[in-house]
Amino acid sequence: MSMKFSFPIESVKEGEAKIALPKLELSLAESLEHVPSKAPVFYNPRMELNRDLSVLILQVYQRTVNREIVACEPLAGSGVRGIRFAKEVKGLEKLVINDIRPEAAKLAQFNVEKNKTSRKIKVFNEDANFLLSQFAAPRRRFDYVDIDPFGSPVIYLDSAIRAMRNGGLLALTATDMAPLCGVHPKACLRKYGGRPLRTEYCHELALRLLIGCTVIIAAKHDVGLQVVFSFSAHNYVRTYVILRYGAKEADESVNAMGYIQHCFACFHRHATYGINSCVDKVCPECGSKLNSAGPLWLGQLWSKQYCKDLLSEADARNLRLKQQIRRLLFLTSGESEAPMTYFVVDKLCDKWSLAIPPFHKVVAELRKKGHEAVPSHFSPKAFRTSAPASVMREILEKLAASETRK
Repeated sequence: MSMKFSFPIESVKEGEAKIALPKLELSLAESLEHVPSKAPVFYNPRMELNRDLSVLILQVYQRTVNREIVACEPLAGSGVRGIRFAKEVKGLEKLVINDIRPEAAKLAQFNVEKNKTSRKIKVFNEDANFLLSQFAAPRRRFDYVDIDPFGSPVIYLDSAIRAMRNGGLLALTATDMAPLCGVHPKACLRKYGGRPLRTEYCHELALRLLIGCTVIIAAKHDVGLQVVFSFSAHNYVRTYVILRYGAKEADESVNAMGYIQHCFACFHRHATYGINSCVDKVCPECGSKLNSAGPLWLGQLWSKQYCKDLLSEADARNLRLKQQIRRLLFLTSGESEAPMTYFVVDKLCDKWSLAIPPFHKVVAELRKKGHEAVPSHFSPKAFRTSAPASVMREILEKLAASETRK
């Protein structure tokens, strides 16, 4: 096997894959920080957790459908994720990987041959939407499509949905967090069809906006969806949804859309269901103005069963980031049946000029008063609770006073 590239390469091992990549110095910024987008072929080592979880989820999904599956990664870069699928996921019959850049497709083909996965993987060098459109016919569709772009996945959603079988699993990553978190609200409205808010739980809103956009696009094809797993890490959000064919399923998904209304004065928040619903203008707790995020997805972000199955799958594997993955899955399992949106202790205390009490004491005090309280994976100081914002303030004031007396 011999291929020549216009850049020097080095070898990296991730999972069971050994891949060739452009040498690290080719993607160093002036600050000497690794910037993947500067490399001749895209590879982000910080996304190893993302790829680990995609291997686990694809395996759990394959066991759920209990047959051989066909998958597609239309934005493959070096090909590392697809090669890991081929080597680490049992029951994967065939995989299509693709990149529009000739050098990336060439390197991906080199890595496929290097890892002896040519029997399962076919490499393309096409525009991603053009590639997906070639698999839109009923007997050519995929069981799994993974859209993991540099930026927004929205421009690929329509062709990805059309290329998926009934009951297929669609994986989506969004890294354009500035629009989704409210820094550029006009860009978010333009791309995702919903308004963001710069709240302490903006990363959850980002996920819900991404899923909400997917719901609307899927509904145009009479397709509904079920969210089985989602998470936020580093500078991105990621979600996995199972697509269900039928107008009834599409209507049910659309009915799970609505708005999250937030009061910046007292931190009260509540959900209002329905895309065309009338939103409240005044906060019911303090009388201040309410701000609205949406329309967005108000349904579940996790399937508790998937979290459980993913944890079992992680325990059975030798993963470098196993402890980090186990913690993430433990937290999301707890969040799966908890109230929407989360509070962040530091943000609350900063707003109300209070000393910051230990996180575990806040959770314990909420539970002592009979309220649900579970930690969130979104932030080390974040938790979900059934308590209203007014009760939160009472508890934090009490704990802050006791900490001051020490």
